[in-house]
Amino acid sequence: MLELKNVVKEYPAGDKPVEALKGVSMKFRKSEFVSILGPSGCGKTTLLNIIGGLDQYTSGDLIINGKSTKGFKDRDWDTYRNHSIGFVFQSYNLIPHQTVLQNVEIALTVSGVSKKTRKKMAIDALEKVGLGDQLNKRPNQISGGQMQRVAIARALVNNPDIILADEPTGALDSETGVQVMEILKEVAKDRLVIMVTHNADLAHMFSTRIIQMLDGKITDDSKPLEKIEEQDTNQKVVKKPSMSFATAFMLSLKNLFTKKGRTTLTAFAGSIGIMGIALILAVSQGTTNYINTVQEDALSSYPLRIEESSVDLSTLMETFMNVGSSEVDHDKDAVYKKTAIYDMIFSFSNLDSNENDLKSFKTYLEKEISKDDEDSLEKAITGVQYSYDLALNVYTKNVDGNIVKSDSQELLQNIITEHMGTDMSGMESMMGSSTMSNLESLSSSFDSMGMGMFNTNLWQEILPGNNGEPVNEILTKQYDLVYGTWPQKYNEIILVL
Repeated sequence: MLELKNVVKEYPAGDKPVEALKGVSMKFRKSEFVSILGPSGCGKTTLLNIIGGLDQYTSGDLIINGKSTKGFKDRDWDTYRNHSIGFVFQSYNLIPHQTVLQNVEIALTVSGVSKKTRKKMAIDALEKVGLGDQLNKRPNQISGGQMQRVAIARALVNNPDIILADEPTGALDSETGVQVMEILKEVAKDRLVIMVTHNADLAHMFSTRIIQMLDGKITDDSKPLEKIEEQDTNQKVVKKPSMSFATAFMLSLKNLFTKKGRTTLTAFAGSIGIMGIALILAVSQGTTNYINTVQEDALSSYPLRIEESSVDLSTLMETFMNVGSSEVDHDKDAVYKKTAIYDMIFSFSNLDSNENDLKSFKTYLEKEISKDDEDSLEKAITGVQYSYDLALNVYTKNVDGNIVKSDSQELLQNIITEHMGTDMSGMESMMGSSTMSNLESLSSSFDSMGMGMFNTNLWQEILPGNNGEPVNEILTKQYDLVYGTWPQKYNEIILVL
């Protein structure tokens, strides 16, 4: 039994909602032919949609076989529509590329009925409406009346408790309309048929009950259900709707092949989108890799270098800027001195020197690198090199065949003395030991920044790799091996061109 209790339906429309149904209450018998009449906009179709579970009421309650639907979820409504309701629409709503038989079978397919069973049930339903000889025709090959019969067969095939018909004769001529009404009247003998129509003559001719509506309210009911007539409300046990994966796949595949043009355009548009996304990801990844490579190259050329002694270059740089920009106005009556050289030498001799505790820092580095976690310092560095201020006693043979020490600084001093007539060894006594010490620290500072203008050391220890490897991976990437092999032992050397 179906019952509506004070059902209200509102639609939002600006500041004030519009009431399509205003407290509709009624009960329906288990089997009867009910026609709902009324002018357009009075709420007939809205009422039909709420009974069929196609629309939700705002307030009130819809009771099905004694059970309230207030707590229904989407799956409960699906079960109700698939097994308890059959729909007949004015516009038929048939699938144009499916045959008559397949259009009727579709309701059983959604319910998960096997192929053999659903074919037999669909044929039986079509034979009941007089279309047993039209099984393989498509909707555009039959008349409007026949299409409405197919829609009725589709509504009946699942053996529902309720048939809902929305203007089933609206698009048909009078003779065909009578034929359709005859079928619905026959159907109503063992189930509930609720029809919305504007044709009062057909309604009074075939219906067992007439309900009049106006402005969202029931104004008249020719045969309301009396309390004494109320029937047993035992619920019919139905299974949840379930369609197998294979059935769903075949239906989708058939739909794709039926509409080849649309499928091709959709696939083409989708492929363009996928290629666009792939291109963006490729460019993004390529840019990221390029930036990482540039950063790696930059850090390999200008590594972070911490020395035992370092100097503060801010005072020296300030002096250089003042020398370049200072202008002194004086009378043109004598020769005046310019103290630029004096100021620079003075700045050299007064540079602030800082001492760093490299021993403690080395202990800290080794502790952090040994950690095995995501924040380990090992992931942020390529290699660590510890160097000591030791002069290498390397000797070589000069062009005259004499054995000389390979000391680049001494060779440079000898070249300057020979060609410029200046004894560089006397610079220390002239400038003082503190100034020379600061110059050496300054040279190391410039060398650590990659400027190397004071560095004359030809020998440099190769950056070791991780896990005891003699050569770091970053060197093998930055330099091309022209001849021979990379050093494998501590006492091997390599010439950098």
